[in-house]
Amino acid sequence: MKKSLLLAVAVAIASVAQSCSGTKVESSLPHSIKDGKIVMEVPPRAPGQQSALQLTCDPIDTVRVGFIGLGMRGEAAVYRFTYIDGIKITALCDLEPDRVARSQKGLLAKGWTEAAEYSGEDGWKSLCERDDVDLVYICTPWQVHVEMAVYAMEHGKHVALEVPAAMNIKECWQLVDTSEKTRMHCMMLENCCYDFFEMAGLNMAQHGLFGEILYAEGGYIHNLDPYWEAYHNNWRLEYNQSHRGDVYPTHGIGPLCQALDIHRGDKMDYLVSMDTKSLHGKQVAREMMGTEEFANGDQTVTLIRTAKGKMIEIQHNVYTRRPYDRKYQLVGVDGYICKYPVRGIALKSENLEEGVTAYDNLDGERFVPKAILEDLLEKYKHPIVAEIEEKAKQVGGHGGMDFIMDYRLIYCLRHGLPLDEDVYDAAEWSCLTELSGLSIAYGSMPVEVPDFTRGDWDRVKGFSHAK
Repeated sequence: MKKSLLLAVAVAIASVAQSCSGTKVESSLPHSIKDGKIVMEVPPRAPGQQSALQLTCDPIDTVRVGFIGLGMRGEAAVYRFTYIDGIKITALCDLEPDRVARSQKGLLAKGWTEAAEYSGEDGWKSLCERDDVDLVYICTPWQVHVEMAVYAMEHGKHVALEVPAAMNIKECWQLVDTSEKTRMHCMMLENCCYDFFEMAGLNMAQHGLFGEILYAEGGYIHNLDPYWEAYHNNWRLEYNQSHRGDVYPTHGIGPLCQALDIHRGDKMDYLVSMDTKSLHGKQVAREMMGTEEFANGDQTVTLIRTAKGKMIEIQHNVYTRRPYDRKYQLVGVDGYICKYPVRGIALKSENLEEGVTAYDNLDGERFVPKAILEDLLEKYKHPIVAEIEEKAKQVGGHGGMDFIMDYRLIYCLRHGLPLDEDVYDAAEWSCLTELSGLSIAYGSMPVEVPDFTRGDWDRVKGFSHAK
């Protein structure tokens, strides 16, 4: 009786919130309210379509790559790929011909064979249709990621696409279903999963240094005032101007999901989001767009609960004067690690393995001394980082993590291995954009996170990098 009354009240509150605003809450797929949560419709898996968990494909000795989008991220990616063995760059594409010419010039200057060139509104389709492309690498504005990725997979190409992979739940399901149907890889290029510190933190967590992880924090806090004008045709500010919620969640959520074994033993169950009003964002829109309307709050916070009782907090703030911060904080029963705002580790003395300097009176109320922090980071340096660290630093890309990401992608394709980040990661990490906005629209009501594996989230036991 009491439970039924609470559910009725929850539904009534949601209805009132909706009617008070005077607007209908739109979503990419139909949604309803069940047991006090907003629930999105889950499309059934088509007959004959199979899970892409641990998907492997035939090894590709020389991976032939076509790049779509040669702006800030794309041109840098072409440069990094010239330092990777076992690849051939066969095609370049951008809306603007001069960007294609610039990347082509860079290739020729380094002694590479001339790549085919495409430009204009539909040039990307011609690139995807080529017979000499194995991997399509997409670095375009967010809004066209899914259209391009689906078309590429349907033409027999593996896909790597920039973050976020998709902008709503319908698009997330399109990526999942196309990868499952075509048996082609679809990797979202979440570079922060390859940050040296975050990979060391993952290694420590997997060795049990922190005990069971219960809580994790991540985010994207980066004042974009110096960069707004660099986005072609103002696409990024326009998106923020018209969308509420965490529109850029993947840098924060990706490394945390790997540490928490999401869809590899646990899953995100539901989330709750809220935001502040817009002050600085509205000011930027007024100056650059001539509008007084701005949907995105200056600060957005999302709390997520997992099926196994863990919690994740994700923040988004690209407007205020907070220093750059992705947080990356793991809270375990026996220890803690954080990268931002300061690097630190807190542990019990008995958790320090042989070979790491001990220290007295460690009570968990303060970080280990700097010398021990450096000892731990060296001892638990991730094997992948140890293998390629020096070259990654030389080539660069956010300090080298972009190069490690590209290196691992090609390594897995050349060896016929499952990718480090699969299509379910792409969907799970990207879906927070629409779900957080939906929660806010309903007055911070809980929203169920879809299970994009359709019931297989506990089949793989623990996250790992294929060898």
